[in-house]
Amino acid sequence: MPIELKDLPTFQNEDEERAFWANHDSTEYLDWDTAKPTLLPLLKPSTKTISLRLPELMLDELRLIANKRDIPYQSLIKLFLKERIDQELKQ
Repeated sequence: MPIELKDLPTFQNEDEERAFWANHDSTEYLDWDTAKPTLLPLLKPSTKTISLRLPELMLDELRLIANKRDIPYQSLIKLFLKERIDQELKQ
């Protein structure tokens, strides 16, 4: 027996849509059994600026490694963090 889905409302903006989904179950509007994965290659992940205190020697070493790899040292830090996070999550 097929599930009868409700029609999605039209939203004026993202805030209105966000408020709607905070109070409604998506399974009433979408058939997740027929959903397919979608790649969004141009979507940039949200970022948050943080302040991080590092010993000067560590920062100098990071800059040296980054220079050898020809990448910004902040990118190197993110790369190192991502590798370690992935490693920890696999355990």
